[in-house]
Amino acid sequence: MGLLSRFRPRKRKVVVIGLDGTPYSFLQRMIREGRMPNFARLVEEGSFITINSVYPTVSSVAWSCYMTGKNPAKHGIFGFVDRRPDSYKYFIPNSRTMQSKTLWEILSDAGKRVVVINVPVTYPPRPVNGVLIAGFLSPTVEKGAYPPQVASTLKQLGYKLDADPGAARKSKDLALKEVNEAMEARAKALFHFMDNEEWDFFQCHIMETDRLHHFLWELMEQGHPQYAPAFFAVYERIDRILGDVVKRLDDNTTLIVMSDHGFCTLKKEVYVNYWLAEKGWLRYKSDSPRTLEDIDPSSLAYSLDPGRVFINLKGREPQGVVSPGKEYEDLREEIAQAALELRDPDTGELMIEKVLRREEIYSGPLLDRAADLILVPKRGFDLKAGFGKTQLTFKGDALIGMHTYDDAMFCIRGQSIQVDRTPWVADAMPTVLKLLDVPIPPDLDGKALV
Repeated sequence: MGLLSRFRPRKRKVVVIGLDGTPYSFLQRMIREGRMPNFARLVEEGSFITINSVYPTVSSVAWSCYMTGKNPAKHGIFGFVDRRPDSYKYFIPNSRTMQSKTLWEILSDAGKRVVVINVPVTYPPRPVNGVLIAGFLSPTVEKGAYPPQVASTLKQLGYKLDADPGAARKSKDLALKEVNEAMEARAKALFHFMDNEEWDFFQCHIMETDRLHHFLWELMEQGHPQYAPAFFAVYERIDRILGDVVKRLDDNTTLIVMSDHGFCTLKKEVYVNYWLAEKGWLRYKSDSPRTLEDIDPSSLAYSLDPGRVFINLKGREPQGVVSPGKEYEDLREEIAQAALELRDPDTGELMIEKVLRREEIYSGPLLDRAADLILVPKRGFDLKAGFGKTQLTFKGDALIGMHTYDDAMFCIRGQSIQVDRTPWVADAMPTVLKLLDVPIPPDLDGKALV
């Protein structure tokens, strides 16, 4: 080995581990109780802060903001479902809908080699310089793998695309079984590709935390004798995975552990379309509506998950009846003011924290695709579209946890974060670019945290 090569600085690398929906406050508790010693060491060696998510607080929107560093009016993902332009049909946005370059595409263009596993809104996989294994929307392992030959490796590893939410709805025991099986398969793939691929940037997303929270959060908070320990055991396993990740890293590799939103106990599901119909703003063509296609052309407004209200606007909706201008603005104001008075019929508790107009929180060329109003619920009230529901609220035994806008988290090893604002999920993307000495595009909304 020559003298120059011996002292040539090693390349800087970054690893991101995504824990979907893991709250900052919950991890603080886990550290305090001594349940996550490896994560506690990461916190001691770097910075651990709370960050905000995005409105609406949905994983597909939040991780899209993360991977592009932009707000939805620039990347085009506004919800888990959306309306097709010029129709009342649904579609599920995916990577084809994404109108911006992602972090791993920018890194690939800069000559960096990437490995990306299981991040939401990466199906179908777009080409990268390296390996991309798409997230839970992938119908099969084969269709979610890039390059295609990676699929055979995944099958040999026993890879599992996602915990089965259908099975999880049947019982809490099945929910736990699905979560643990999927997480073990994810960990196996994580370590295989970390050990056997060349990479400058590596990301593995653990979606199982989100699944766990939806089905077991309330029982954990209540200290259920069976399910609280089982809940904590999942995080203790994650902590051991983080410990094994750290063992594989050198001093030139920065580790980031982050989430996209927080979580809390679900008090009630709130069916926004039931409310809109009760107020006379939404009408149906039949007595048993099931989808957006069942709305009557005379309707003034409708809702899509979660809490997005669209005005049935002339020139935008195929059968729009509300004129742009004063009529539109007056109706928006009327709906917004009424929403702020919306109360739990059982307790009288107000259910809406605030109502946002799209131009208040979004900016970009795709603003016209955004909902006209975004209803922000008070903690514990989960806003659903709910076509054809026969009551305003519902609380069942299956889904007992919901997303929160605040209380997401960001932990970075070996770096100091000093900002005079509450960071949000899009700040992570330019942070990674800065760590890897890749130029930050000028049109990002996120700001580097280091």
